[in-house]
Order: sequence, then C-alpha cells, then structure tokens
Amino acid sequence: MTTADIPLSSLPEAEHRAQLRRAMLASTVGTTIEWYDFLLYGQVTALVFGPLYFPKSVPLIGVLEAFGVFFIGFVGRPIGAAIFGHWGDRIGRKATLIATLLVTGLATFAVGLVPTYASIGIWGAVLLTVIRLVQGIGVGGEWGGSVLLAMEWAQTNKHRGFIASWPQFGAPAGFFLANLAVLVFSAISGSQFTTWGWRIPFFLSLIMVGIGLWIRLGILETPVFQRVIEEERIERVPVLEVLKRQPKQVALTAILRLPEQAPGYIFGAFVFTYGTTILHMPREFLLTAVLVSAVLGFAWVTIAGHLSDRIGRKNMFIIGCVFVGVFGFIYYALLDTRMPIWIFVAIALSALPVMTMYGPEAALIAESFSPRLRYSGTSLGYQLASIIAGGPSPFIATALVAAYHSSFPICVYILACAIIGIIATALLTDYTNKDISAEYERV
Repeated sequence: MTTADIPLSSLPEAEHRAQLRRAMLASTVGTTIEWYDFLLYGQVTALVFGPLYFPKSVPLIGVLEAFGVFFIGFVGRPIGAAIFGHWGDRIGRKATLIATLLVTGLATFAVGLVPTYASIGIWGAVLLTVIRLVQGIGVGGEWGGSVLLAMEWAQTNKHRGFIASWPQFGAPAGFFLANLAVLVFSAISGSQFTTWGWRIPFFLSLIMVGIGLWIRLGILETPVFQRVIEEERIERVPVLEVLKRQPKQVALTAILRLPEQAPGYIFGAFVFTYGTTILHMPREFLLTAVLVSAVLGFAWVTIAGHLSDRIGRKNMFIIGCVFVGVFGFIYYALLDTRMPIWIFVAIALSALPVMTMYGPEAALIAESFSPRLRYSGTSLGYQLASIIAGGPSPFIATALVAAYHSSFPICVYILACAIIGIIATALLTDYTNKDISAEYERV
C-alpha cells in the first residue's frame, strides 16, 4: 500500500511529521514567491512608475497616480479570496495553491514587458492596471491556502501559532528578495535603471514560480480537509455560506488588520516616496535600510507566532497594536532629523511592530472559522483588509504630506489604525490551544 492509499487522518506518526515539514516548506517558499511578486510592484511604483507612466504630472502627483494603480492590486485581492476560497473549500488546499502561484507569477512576469508612456502613451498605464488586478486576484487566494496547508498538518493544538507563522515568514522574506533584486539591478544598470534595469526583477519571477510549483506538487492534501471530504461536509457555495454563518468573524478579521497592513505599507512602500522626495536620500540608501528591516522582520515573525502559543493570540496581537501605535511617532521623529544614521535606524526597526502582529495573525484568523468554510472565511477576512488598509495607506500618506507638509498627520493615522485594531481583536473569540476536534462542530 502506498502513502497515497492510506487515509490521511491515519498516517503513521513519522510520515505525518514528514508531511508537516513538507507542508511548512511548501507554504513558506510559496508565500515568499507570491509576496516577492506583489511587493516588488510596490517598490518599483515608488521609485520609477510615476515618471515612466505618468510623465506629464508634477512629481508628487505622478506618485499619487502610480499608487492609484498600485491600489488596484488590493482591489483584486478580495476577488481572488472569493474565487480561490470557493475552490479551496471544494477541491482542496493543494490544487488551489498551484493555481494561485501560476496566476500571480505569470502576471508579475508580464509587468516587465509593459511599454512606457513614451512608447504607447496612456495605454502603458492601462496595461499596468489590468495586470496589477490579475496579480492581486492571484495573491488574494494564496495566503489563506498557505496558512491552512501548514496549520492543518499540525499534530497538536499547542503549536498552531508557531506552525501557522511560517507562511507569514514568506512576507518579509519576499519583501527582502524584492528589495534585494531592485538594489542589485539598480547597481548593475546604474543610470539605465529606469530604462531597463527595473524590468529584470519582474522577469526573475518566472524562475521562482518554477521552483514553487516543483515543491507544491510534492505534498499531500491536509488531514483536516480530508476529514471534511470523508464526512461529506463540503458546501456547494462556501463563500456565501461563510458570509451567512460567520459574518462577524469575517468583518472582525478584516478590521483587526488595520494596524498591521496600513503601517506595513507606509513603512515598506511609502518610505521610498518620503525618503527620495522629502528627505532627498539616495535610492540605494533607502533600499539597504529596508533590506535590514526585512531581515529583522523574518527573524521576529516566527518568534511572535511562538509567543502567541504561550500568552494567547489576542494578547500577542494587541501588544503589537500598542507597539505600532507608539512606534509611528518615533519612526517619523527619527526620519525628520534628516540625519542618515537615525533615518537608517528608523527604517531598519520598522518591521518589528508589524511582525509582532503578523506572526500570531495567521492562526488568530484561521482558527476563527470552521474547517469546511475555512479557506473562504480566512481568505475573505484577510484580503478585505487590503481595501481598507494596505491599498489606501501609501496613497493616504502621500496625500497627507502633500496637504499638510508634515509627517505628524501620518503618525495620527497610524495611531487611529492601532486603536481600531485593538477594539476588533478584543471582540474576536480566542481559540489558542483549544481542542481542534471541537472545531468540526462549531458551525
């Protein structure tokens, strides 16, 4: 009898552990690639898309227009959550994740092929918008499945926070690789970066997608989803069912992400706009500081997930909310010194408050939904935040600076997001270390 013939719920313990390791690897590598694709767009938007695709605008307005296209990707994410959440709860986590990787990777490769305004006029921006939407749809279905692929192989309920935080590792790791690629090809291409250098990191996505597919094709479906199949509890339209049965969880998991998403994109994407146009710092300096931030981020994210297994998901997440609410004022106070050493310190440390929330967030959200509706509910809750938090935040930050010529309104915006996040988290049920068997009867 082969492994494939054995019911997944009764795999030998050694094989179960091996599958858990493979699932964690597949989830982490997959999310790293997906976030490389999605976040690379943000780095290049802040650096070159304004002048290349909106050249007739004054610099700050051109950046606003470029971030408008950047936002379209976030609009696509809830659409992807609904599409792939549906299939993830019907045909399984593995098959759906293969599809999301292909959609996002091919869309990213296509960005590198788009002609500029000088070649085809406004149609360049139109093509960017369409491709960015497709890219967002792919990412919208990725996160929920990656988290479930790892978490649903957990053998006990005592380590789910740590296990689920490994796909979260993919975000800072992808962020690191995206910035590294831009930094390397910025150095290689020099003054030609805005001509051809920026395109190469997008082309590299095709190689990364091949690696991700090879890893994901070698894993099995999760025991949790296998049990849903065995008990014939698959819903015909799981997305509608989760909105009907667990609307509170969908709404709260979206709102609680405000203090993680909004500051995250301000620290990670808007910093290039603020750093180059307001502080007049070199592009390479900012990229290097952000790389250090990413390294500290992926070093901390799994520790934060582990701590949530000890002190509770909600407690750890609220600590992160308080951290980021205070840090916003410190961050801009250091940037506004205009002293390179303090600017570097501020940027380098900026991932820590965000990752304090991001680590426990995966399990906090996923545990809130019944297994038969989990892909849909987890994806919708997580990705709806992209419309109210991640997508608008660089745009809002740019508009606030343009209107008030000060960073203080941005600090207040970050603090307001933190307060809202604390309230939403407090209203959500905490399932830390609760018996996983009880989840099957929750809805």
